[in-house]
Amino acid sequence: LHFLICAADLEEQSIFFLRVQLLFDLIISWLTGPSAGDATSRRRIEPWEFEVFFDPRELRKETCLLYELQWGRSRDIWRHTGKNTTNHVERNFLAKITSERHFHPSVHCSIVWFLSWSPCWECSEAIREFLDQHPSVTLVIYVARLFQHMDPQNRQGLRDLVNHGVTIQIMGAPEYDYCWRNFVNYPPGKEAHWPRFPPVWMTLYALELHCIILSLPPCLKISRRCQNQLTFFRLILQNCHYQTIPPHILLATGLIQLPVIYR
Repeated sequence: LHFLICAADLEEQSIFFLRVQLLFDLIISWLTGPSAGDATSRRRIEPWEFEVFFDPRELRKETCLLYELQWGRSRDIWRHTGKNTTNHVERNFLAKITSERHFHPSVHCSIVWFLSWSPCWECSEAIREFLDQHPSVTLVIYVARLFQHMDPQNRQGLRDLVNHGVTIQIMGAPEYDYCWRNFVNYPPGKEAHWPRFPPVWMTLYALELHCIILSLPPCLKISRRCQNQLTFFRLILQNCHYQTIPPHILLATGLIQLPVIYR
């Protein structure tokens, strides 16, 4: 691609080069998917990584974190990704952000996490300590799966975060779509081709998170057969679940039928 530059003065040259750069960005975007001018392109993960890390049916040991920060009234969003090292990814984030960023008490900072696993109780405690030290920070956490959700300490850790003002939700279709577009190095023309995971798994995890927040016993049991690597989800409901959880939430799982009373 050749261009002939014949500008009369520096101002015209500046305008010309700006137009050339915009055209170049459009061409690169068309050829490669995410814009090469996107400052987060080098921080994106590959499509296969997104699928294996965030598939709610998979029980991978590693954790992947996709996160974004927004300061004050600025519309700029700073995005990055992280994975487990010798420490859990949540602790890596807290160490990185406190060493690289200064939190001014008068400037609000909004942090959004997209985690493949929910935090363990120790990470939940570290998150609470971080928020206590930085009251101008708000945190929203979306998770694909619940980490060892039968463990009482992990359940209490998530409850403590919610009571501390942290919003915790299970990732649904809108979150998977958002992450694919903003954190994944998707192929050319595939910006809308995020993986469509079966919604029933998201519903089951959302139901279990509901139980955790309400201090109810676990209602979801997950097991795996090592021979064929199949993951089994089983719903175990007690009377307290039927009495506390709204019927429409239970029916949304598609796994139970509530009794119908005819008058």
